[in-house]
Amino acid sequence: MNRYPRDMTGYSSRIPAPNWPNGAKIAVQIVLNYEEGGENNILHGDPASEAFLSEITGAAPWQGKRHWNMESIYEYGARAGFWRVHALLKDLPVTVYGVATALARAPEQVAAMKSANWEIASHGLKWIEHKDMTPDEERAQIREAIRLHTEVTGTPPRGWYTGRCSMNTVDLAASEGDLAYIADSYADDLPYWVRAGGKDQLIVPYTMDCNDMRFAIQAGYTNGDQFESYLKDSFDMLYAEGAAGSPKMLSIGLHCRIVGRPGRAMALKRALDHFRGHDGVWFATREDIADHWAKHHPPARGLTPSQMDKGSFVREFGGIFEHSPWIAEGAFDLEHGPTHDSATGVHSLLARVFRSASDDKRLQVLNAHPDLAGKLAAAGRLTAESTSEQAGAGLNMLTDEERATFTRLNADYTAKHGFPFIIAVKDNTKATILDSFHRRIGNSRATEFAEACRQVERIAELRLIEKFRK
Repeated sequence: MNRYPRDMTGYSSRIPAPNWPNGAKIAVQIVLNYEEGGENNILHGDPASEAFLSEITGAAPWQGKRHWNMESIYEYGARAGFWRVHALLKDLPVTVYGVATALARAPEQVAAMKSANWEIASHGLKWIEHKDMTPDEERAQIREAIRLHTEVTGTPPRGWYTGRCSMNTVDLAASEGDLAYIADSYADDLPYWVRAGGKDQLIVPYTMDCNDMRFAIQAGYTNGDQFESYLKDSFDMLYAEGAAGSPKMLSIGLHCRIVGRPGRAMALKRALDHFRGHDGVWFATREDIADHWAKHHPPARGLTPSQMDKGSFVREFGGIFEHSPWIAEGAFDLEHGPTHDSATGVHSLLARVFRSASDDKRLQVLNAHPDLAGKLAAAGRLTAESTSEQAGAGLNMLTDEERATFTRLNADYTAKHGFPFIIAVKDNTKATILDSFHRRIGNSRATEFAEACRQVERIAELRLIEKFRK
């Protein structure tokens, strides 16, 4: 099967109303990553020193050696940075992404997290790359992370974020943990459901833009004002969308060794003051958001064409283009996936096959359509879709005079153009259908062929919209 696994559609224009508590216009979610003591280090059994997210520009791993400067930068995060950030945030709901081995080396910090009632989610066993691990190796890491996290904090994690993940991470974390959410995604401003680990798994997306990590990369922030300004702009945009009726979630990512430095911490304080200066702001942990979303927006149970085999796909969509199952057969063979699991997505596939067909094949589709209010309708031999569509415009309740008019126009139109008059009945009334009949009958065959094809596509679109509503 020609499957493309990525969902490039998401909520599209159908953005759900989050219904944040107390009618909040925005949910602000702050993450503090606790990685210090869990980074690459030969003391931890790793082959080299850490090289990621530090003050050292262009840092490279030192194979088989400890890196004194790198270690002391990470130590700053644990010894000083954490406590400065804790003082700023202790009265706010915060989610900690805790690397399990780092938490095990931080009893004072874990006690402070718990005293502040912060959520402690899992950030994996070690702060290392997972992209080259086999599924079995990564599964073992996840299991040990959950075990150690539970041992250190007293409860298993309800949230998960690996960060330096592999293509298998979400599936493995979903299957191994009893998780309210997984955060290994940057794909949306709202939570969303996926099928992972054989079940419905909620994703609460994270951020790399509203993230102090950008102080540690070349294309990032160089001073606190840039970070503060970006956080404020992000908040203001999302707050305005929320005030207009479409609330979202603002994720902010922090690191003890980065934002814990005095100049950056002051920028964070000013941004927090800006947030607090607005009403209708819900500060929440990611666990709070996940529980709220699961309650108000449980997994949908609708059509999922991307999970169908060819037979099921054709049975479901083979009649969308009147008596032309070959279009659905061709559509199934096109590249498609979760992004096509909607009326618009399936219509795109079907229409592509119809548009690329020869004129003779498309003419067959046109001729498969019945006359409006014609003999087939009178004999009750229309498809269920056509019967419903014609009835919706009142074409099943014509006077004798109206029926005679339709019969004459059908005959004249077909004699001139070689195919029946086709119009998307659901877009029209009996009066506008008759008006279009009179107007279009004088067009050239080429003009009407193109118009009839457009109408066939519109009919298919309307049928799919109705099908996906059920």
